[in-house]
Amino acid sequence: MEDRLITEAYLNSKIVMMGDYPYFVNTISDGNPPMTRDLLDEIVGGFQRLSDLDCDVLLAPETMGIPYGSALTMRTGIPFQIIRKRRLGVEGEVAIEKTTGYETSTMYVHGLEKGSKAIIVDDVVSTGNTLKALVEVLRKNEVEIEEALIVLNKCRDISVLEKEIGINIRTLMDVSVEDGKPVIKSSTRDSLF
Repeated sequence: MEDRLITEAYLNSKIVMMGDYPYFVNTISDGNPPMTRDLLDEIVGGFQRLSDLDCDVLLAPETMGIPYGSALTMRTGIPFQIIRKRRLGVEGEVAIEKTTGYETSTMYVHGLEKGSKAIIVDDVVSTGNTLKALVEVLRKNEVEIEEALIVLNKCRDISVLEKEIGINIRTLMDVSVEDGKPVIKSSTRDSLF
């Protein structure tokens, strides 16, 4: 199986309820338990199979986008930039308001170059609201979003989200939580709209 370690990590998820939202806790989405080099290598190799990585910068939302952006930078030489959860107050900082299945918060990014081509790299897409917010704000700041590379897809119908935000969302594994347990629907998914 091509995504053996990803499968193992997801199936070992602990499920916790945040209100009515079933949140999974695992190495991929929370870095807990610790991530191994082999698992990170499998994830980054999967991203490289799914994408030609034709971009100027990888945008990595805090927290778990960071290890994936870092590892891709090490392999490809493409720089990565963190979309932070905390305001730094530097000139040109842009706020991104987002609502997930369990919280509303603000993320921040600065140093965006107009006309640059970017790929978003992250751990999970669920409601799609984080991606929507990122794409909208980045486009307003004249950054071209080429696609998103996501490890786990929990979104019910990702093709609808792709059409709505106008980018390809490439994911390594489609997952869900059913009856309080982690379930894998498919692996190495490449969705094109």
